[in-house]
Amino acid sequence: MAFRLTLRLLGSKSEYNKLVDRVLRVDHAGELGADRIYAGQLAVLGKTPVGPVIKKMWEQEKEHLETFEKLIPDHRARPTALLPLWTVAGYALGAGTALLGKEAAMACTVAVEEVIGHHYNNQLRQLVAHGNEDENIRNSDEHNKLLSTIKRFRDDELEHLDTGLEHNATEAPLYDSLKQVIQGGCKIAIWLSERI
Repeated sequence: MAFRLTLRLLGSKSEYNKLVDRVLRVDHAGELGADRIYAGQLAVLGKTPVGPVIKKMWEQEKEHLETFEKLIPDHRARPTALLPLWTVAGYALGAGTALLGKEAAMACTVAVEEVIGHHYNNQLRQLVAHGNEDENIRNSDEHNKLLSTIKRFRDDELEHLDTGLEHNATEAPLYDSLKQVIQGGCKIAIWLSERI
């Protein structure tokens, strides 16, 4: 904490602090979107046999969102201005794919979680690289807690991907096209949330 505060008191943010701000901003936005996707899916499929599966994934996403909602002010990071858009878009995506059936909802899960797994891995590589360059960063509790959090959440997201595949995601109508469209939207949302 003292390391970060010292850098903040000196004025301009270091490249590392800029990276952490970007990471927290985009991950908070992504977890809000995921929370809304699962809310939309559960609204449509909650009373079906797949309802408990969706609810379990949603509970994990709620924990992720809650964690980033605490980390944003702790690190004095700025959340994205696009949160209202991601709230509506996430719910619409979740409910819309669920209306197409259980398989389409699971295809949505697979598409989103695959992108997020890659995204978290890229963030981990960037954070580790900064730690390798600077012993103060590498040895800071704050840095190591952030790495641990992102690793754990990445693993949860990849578990959701596997769950989607186990529940017949690939049997969704036009699976490949649906997956590509959703992944394209996710990549745009990531790019925008890092910057706005």
